[in-house]
Amino acid sequence: MPTAAPPPPQATADGDAGVPPWRLLLDYARPHRWALLAGALLGLLTGATGLALPLVAKALIENLADDKGIAGPLILMSLLVLMNAVIGALGGYLLRRTAESVVLGARRRLTSYLLRLRITAMDRSEPGDLMARVTSDTTLLREVTTEALVGICTGGLTLVATLAMMGWTDPVLMGVTLGVMVLAGSLLGVIVPRISKATKRAQESVGLMGAALERVLGSLRTVKASGAELREERAVHAAAEDSWRQSVRAAKWEAIAGNTAGLAIQIAFLTVLGVGGARVATGSIGIGTLVAFLLYVFYLMGPIQQVVGAVMQYQTGSAAVRRIQEAHRLPAEPVGEPAPLPGPDQPPLSLAFDGVHFRYADDLPPVHHGVTFQVPARGMTAFVGPSGAGKTTVFSLIERFYEPTAGRIEVDGRDLGDWDLARLRASIGYVEQDAPVLSGTLRDNLLLGNPTAGEDEVRQVVTTTRLGPLVERLPDGLDTLVGHRGTKLSGGERQRVAIARALLRRPRLLMLDEATSQLDAVNEAALRDTVAEVARTTTVLVVAHRLSTVTLADRIVVMDAGRVRAVGTHGELVAQDALYAELATTQFLAAADSGVSGSSTPEPVG
Repeated sequence: MPTAAPPPPQATADGDAGVPPWRLLLDYARPHRWALLAGALLGLLTGATGLALPLVAKALIENLADDKGIAGPLILMSLLVLMNAVIGALGGYLLRRTAESVVLGARRRLTSYLLRLRITAMDRSEPGDLMARVTSDTTLLREVTTEALVGICTGGLTLVATLAMMGWTDPVLMGVTLGVMVLAGSLLGVIVPRISKATKRAQESVGLMGAALERVLGSLRTVKASGAELREERAVHAAAEDSWRQSVRAAKWEAIAGNTAGLAIQIAFLTVLGVGGARVATGSIGIGTLVAFLLYVFYLMGPIQQVVGAVMQYQTGSAAVRRIQEAHRLPAEPVGEPAPLPGPDQPPLSLAFDGVHFRYADDLPPVHHGVTFQVPARGMTAFVGPSGAGKTTVFSLIERFYEPTAGRIEVDGRDLGDWDLARLRASIGYVEQDAPVLSGTLRDNLLLGNPTAGEDEVRQVVTTTRLGPLVERLPDGLDTLVGHRGTKLSGGERQRVAIARALLRRPRLLMLDEATSQLDAVNEAALRDTVAEVARTTTVLVVAHRLSTVTLADRIVVMDAGRVRAVGTHGELVAQDALYAELATTQFLAAADSGVSGSSTPEPVG
């Protein structure tokens, strides 16, 4: 099994500057250099056998003219033809296999890098376009490896050797042939840059089409419910048509380039036939020499087409390499070994925000304006406030999905930036707002954060999160496929799966972002009690809109417009903070009136 190549050299922010594409192609091919060299040598050996054929043909004709035996030349010619076929097939297979290995290495390298991208990079990227770089762009490396890197070498050397043999056979006819080749080369010099430009635009259009398609398929229910199928269809079709136009344009120039090379050979053949016939008539050369030279002219077709094809493939490959390299230049997190999950004896984590400012991008307004609060180790802290107050952003900063623009965040008394990233995240259990579930089995999803968890642990967490009836109902229990993004599960079931997944990590800090918003009253009450139990030994942070959850918290942080306006208990805040009192009598009122066991009615304002 081929191994992945080392990381590629970094280019500058300008996609056309920095490391040239041919250097990047060599970097991708370097781990397979010996296989490529062997394939190139076999290609040269194939060319050498081909070069010997005209000489044998010349000897055959001369023997016929001199009434000598022709058995030897015929046997030798047959052996050369057989060797040419066998060696060519072996070399072709070796190069093809190596090219597939180059593609595999590029895909491994790129997917590994994309999985380490910073969230800020993903916010600015289209997943469909990144997928196109992993699939279609890397596929182009297959041909460019064999045809561009090897073809330019073997084809070029064979071309030089053929021209040398032609010059040795007859210098005058060699001069005629070179004149035609120089004219054809001048035309190709005008055509090749057009191929490169069209190919690059075609690949960019493929990425745009992938982005448009991913956008639709990722929200297909919303698109259907909005009656927007035709509008979205037109957007995908427009990107596909643009890719078609650019690909056709590239194909047009490639066809012109290929036929220019073929036309040059035919013109050279006719010119050599005319000039050579005249030289035979004057006795300057023999008929055998003319036949041998004409065979060399025909043989010249192979290396010329190989070189022209290599140049065209290089233009295609360079566009793909630039797009791949653009993905490698996106900001990524450092590479590191996975950190072990916390053991049962490790204490919970404390947390402190001190004057934290943050914005998602320079062209967006700030989200946090000097957020300050402290959370001691152990216990439950609830974050409440209107939508857009910055509650979820607090969790994203703790996970270091983003870095604060100013201020300080401490976890367990240490600056957040001093923590090893893998060890930090291994200490945290995080249930996101939309509780995503991945395609695969229910067991796969539960074990995503702790793949070594035992069967007893899984059964315990299934019981704790009240997933037992779901497991019993599914046809294959825990090994049932849950569908793309968990479409076979209800919203509440997905939330319980996400909570179970987080609990299996035995976190020192558990963060729940509206993790029970889609649960019915019975399941919400049960999980609320579970979270309260977890809070006895773990630090728990919750973003909640249900009064029954908020009143269980040891402290409540009230946020508004990116600031912390108050911290206290439910009773203290109802009496002291007007915003919280308003939330308690409006936003939380439905939960309070639902009759859920353990919920409290809001205290009167003031």
